[in-house]
Amino acid sequence: MIRENSLGRTITGISLLLFIGTMSVVGFFTPDKSFSNSENRVLEKWPNFSLRTLQTGAFTEDYEQYVTDQFAIRDVWIGMKTDVDRVMGKKDSNGIYLGADGYLIQSFNSPQDEEVAERVEAIALFHQATPGIRKYIMLVPTAASLLHHKLPAYAPVDDERAVLIRIRAMLERLQPDIRFVDVFPALYAKREESIVYTTDHHWTTSGAYYAYQVLCEQMGIVPNDESAFHIRQVTDAFYGSIYSKSGFRHLQPDRINLYVPKEERQLKVEYVDEGRITDTLYELDNLDKKDKYAVFLNGNHALIRITTEQPSGKKLLVVKDSYANSMIPFLTEHFTEIDVVDLRYYSDSLTELATVREYDDMLVLYNIHTYLEDTFILNLTDTWSDRW
Repeated sequence: MIRENSLGRTITGISLLLFIGTMSVVGFFTPDKSFSNSENRVLEKWPNFSLRTLQTGAFTEDYEQYVTDQFAIRDVWIGMKTDVDRVMGKKDSNGIYLGADGYLIQSFNSPQDEEVAERVEAIALFHQATPGIRKYIMLVPTAASLLHHKLPAYAPVDDERAVLIRIRAMLERLQPDIRFVDVFPALYAKREESIVYTTDHHWTTSGAYYAYQVLCEQMGIVPNDESAFHIRQVTDAFYGSIYSKSGFRHLQPDRINLYVPKEERQLKVEYVDEGRITDTLYELDNLDKKDKYAVFLNGNHALIRITTEQPSGKKLLVVKDSYANSMIPFLTEHFTEIDVVDLRYYSDSLTELATVREYDDMLVLYNIHTYLEDTFILNLTDTWSDRW
């Protein structure tokens, strides 16, 4: 019996060593990825080492995230673990909750006041540098608040609405002439409709349309009625970023609809850094890829310049995350030129761009998660060289 137990432990130990060794070899020969298509986010790179980062613990923290992001066949392991957890009755995985009606809902943690303040101050500083531009800020609530009733019982998710109110109050104290576009009431009123995807963190095109109506009211322009569009379903097989991040499987995919104006107008869409020009806001080829949400504006780019036949002559600057990609097509009905900037990829001075381009209006559009996590927004008035 003793020999059998000893032999069993030996076999287990050897198996574990072989597994670790195999995964180490696979990981060594697997090149690092810079971007996760399945999670639609930038992955952690090998961290910079210095005595200072080692002493402060920053290197250890960054290295841990690097290993997590670059672990070999990571998506497979996440899926296997989540299947087991689901059988055991567990309703959360990797910060994602499996809610009612198959909704995957990302958790939300309230930020510190300092984190809120520094982001509001960054926008205020940019406003001081470009006072001639009317500015609007739209921070979009996510399913964590809009579909709170679908969360599992006692899920410890903080109140997004309360944070939005804090940001608005701070902005009004600091720069009262910057207009805060509160879309929460309009979206919450439509919460039983499909305003957010079940497997992805974005709002649907319907959600973006309802927010567009609120923005138009703030801007003093008349939104196009929903009847002015052909609502065209382009896929019913969309599995989004939080589906991949969570590892939950065996869920129904989402549908993606496009709102195509019944009255056709010519436009030019220029992907400035790539030097590519097209005549459409939609890249239908991306519907055959993993990130089908990239059908809108071909995903995220440093600078996209849209020129329309709209005769107003008005110019709009949009500083954004990917939530804006499905909103911008509605705005082409009201502006002659729209420049779309994603600060995660834009390396030039936004202040200089605003000065040269002489915009009439500026829209800052983020979902509340990205707004609080994205550090690039802290440097609205800087170039990348200034940041580093």
